[in-house]
Amino acid sequence: MSAFKFSVGPWNVHDGADTYGPPVRQEVEFEEKIKKFAEMGFSAIQFHDDDAVPNLNELTEEEIKEEARKMKALLDKYGLVAEFVAPRLWMDPHTIDGGYMSTSSKDREFAMWRSYRSIDIANELGCDKIVLWLAREGTLCAESKSPVEATNHLIDAINKMLNYDKQIKILIEPKPNEPIDRSICGTMGHVLAVSAATIDPSRVGGLLESAHAVLAGLDPSHEIGFALAMNKLWGVHLNDQNGLKFDQDKSFGVENLRQAFNQIKVLKENDYGRYGEYVGLDVKAMRTTVDHDRYKHLENSLKIVKALEEKVARFDYDYQKKCVEARDYEGLEMYVMELLMGIK
Repeated sequence: MSAFKFSVGPWNVHDGADTYGPPVRQEVEFEEKIKKFAEMGFSAIQFHDDDAVPNLNELTEEEIKEEARKMKALLDKYGLVAEFVAPRLWMDPHTIDGGYMSTSSKDREFAMWRSYRSIDIANELGCDKIVLWLAREGTLCAESKSPVEATNHLIDAINKMLNYDKQIKILIEPKPNEPIDRSICGTMGHVLAVSAATIDPSRVGGLLESAHAVLAGLDPSHEIGFALAMNKLWGVHLNDQNGLKFDQDKSFGVENLRQAFNQIKVLKENDYGRYGEYVGLDVKAMRTTVDHDRYKHLENSLKIVKALEEKVARFDYDYQKKCVEARDYEGLEMYVMELLMGIK
């Protein structure tokens, strides 16, 4: 039995198409995914704006709200709730050169329109969190944008969202690169600096994804801990990453088990979830996965999280203290390895 509540996004189950190849699995109907997620024990669904309301660019504001209410009814049907809504700016032709940080004022206006509609959708779904994954907010050409001006554009955009809805919370999900070459807000430290510069820092926090921290050359547990120390960790996306390459979104713990252990350890030590926060998964099936195994990466990730919770519960803090006092870090490391290998 886990101490956490779990969330998942519909994109975690997909057809396997990537930059270099076509689909390898059949696509699954949205409701079928939702039904399966509920059966697997997930409590909440992560949404992009167009997951909740497809083709929203073609709809009026009232039509968008009406479609969002239909999605809320679907969640209610399966006993699920919405965790957040994220404007999917990186997929839209209006925002090919960034949304909030675009050099085009018209494109920045469109980014704000989508952001306001995401807030409307969140309200209809009954959640109060908007996630900003700043996928194209940076530069492909270093000299094309002023990093000072771009940062100020981001702060201005967040301020407009905060003014649009006095209850909404903004969660920034940092990533250092890919698909953009140079990110403007690549780490949790950047997130908290931006938060402090807004008109209401109490409503601007962070969402940490394991793989994104690895891509920045950082330890995910330390990024998590930094945000926890500032009371700014309002969401996590657990997954794994094999080195500094493209964002792989591998099943949690399959590449870096000790690193995964320390993520669960710092979350449990600091009672993450006590304010209703979810442990989110953001994982992809390996490309060669066959249709009938399309949920196995989610099942495996949940199993690893729960197994590591049990390891954390058995962690001997008295022994840790003795090792630290004696500067016996070799002994402490071996204790952790034996715990993870099932020797202890």
